[in-house]
Amino acid sequence: MKKAKRNTQELLKKVRKIEIKSKGLSNQIFSGEYHSAFKGRGMAFSEVREYQLGDEIRTIDWNVTARFNHPYVKVFEEEREMTVMLLVDVSGSKNFGTKGQLKQDMITEICAVLAFSAINNNDKVGVIFFSDQIEKFIPPKKGKSHILMIIRELIDFEPQHQGTNIKEALRYFTLAIKKRSTAFLISDFLSDNYEDELRIANKKHDLIALQIYDERELEIPNVGLIQLVDAESGENVWFNSSSKRNRSLYSQEALKKQALIENSLKKSGVDHAKIATHQSYVQPLMNLFKRREHRR
Repeated sequence: MKKAKRNTQELLKKVRKIEIKSKGLSNQIFSGEYHSAFKGRGMAFSEVREYQLGDEIRTIDWNVTARFNHPYVKVFEEEREMTVMLLVDVSGSKNFGTKGQLKQDMITEICAVLAFSAINNNDKVGVIFFSDQIEKFIPPKKGKSHILMIIRELIDFEPQHQGTNIKEALRYFTLAIKKRSTAFLISDFLSDNYEDELRIANKKHDLIALQIYDERELEIPNVGLIQLVDAESGENVWFNSSSKRNRSLYSQEALKKQALIENSLKKSGVDHAKIATHQSYVQPLMNLFKRREHRR
């Protein structure tokens, strides 16, 4: 009982720590950029009010004006409210990280920043946790308590499976969320054959890919004979990093995989940001937001 209580207290401490950091970043750095990059589409009728000097004549509501024998104008508001979906990869590779932090820690912080930015703009936030199957679906809602619950799940969630199936995650998302939403697909993209689902999801929704990677997935230093373990399959491989040829082949294979990922995203018209575990995620996210803002 004491252990469970201590674990709960530790979890709440972690949640609080992430809340303070991500809320601060959201308020101080991201709020304006988020609004500009993901603002609602078009204008929605709000109300009528009496005509005031300087109002545009084209906004006059002639039916109401005729009824009250006094000019009234239509008031419009930007359609701000959106649904924001976080599609979060919780496969075995999330526990990989050789510098700074694990992928999971970075994913948790990024999701928290995006979630707080969303509720600051009166948007709903929902989450789909996926491995090689759908692990959990949290329907979109508003409010701080909802966001804190999402952060708790991001920290503490234990998936049933270790593999990755982006195709299945996108298929489920497209079927589950009927109304157009802004969706962040957050993964290391160690998965295959998801191009069709990417294209379909991006046509129905506004899909953004955030690729989380560790620099050791791109190159290995000369540290002698090492054992590499695939976090998803559990397969062990001995690798002689003293060999320059081995290190070169490893890097070439990694670059090939990266080119395939980027090509798939580009062909599907999906915005893409790469974020390394040993670096800050602030600048890559800011660059992404600014790119989108300039295109509007």
